Amino acid sequence: MNTRNAAKAFIFYQGKLLLLKRRGNDIQMPGIWEVPGGRLEEGEGPIEGLKREVREETGLEIEVKIPFNVNYFTRADGQTITMLVYLCKAFGDRVVLSEEHPEYKWVEIEKAKEEINEYFHKEIDVIQKFGLLKYIK
Repeated sequence: MNTRNAAKAFIFYQGKLLLLKRRGNDIQMPGIWEVPGGRLEEGEGPIEGLKREVREETGLEIEVKIPFNVNYFTRADGQTITMLVYLCKAFGDRVVLSEEHPEYKWVEIEKAKEEINEYFHKEIDVIQKFGLLKYIK
């Protein structure tokens, strides 16, 4: 069975959410706006792996605050993913992108659903409905 664990970070800095644009030639959801994170390495814990992924993709150091969702899906390449979603705080807003993402932007949570892929709308709804940004301070 081809399964992997993954983690994604809804990273906030001064009230704004970090979004990354996927490469246009990516096998999984090319060209969408999403949040940082990705598949974990064998034996890697989710928080350790999430911090590594965020560092690799953005150059940012983060504080992982709370987990707030779990998603299960099968990628276009047939790999089944269990994805943990975390609320995180950045220790700065200077992003240095890897080759995985050609663009980034910081957006207000109220405008995030206009920018981010609909796959992540439920996370935006949960953040707003339950006032989770209070955990970022």
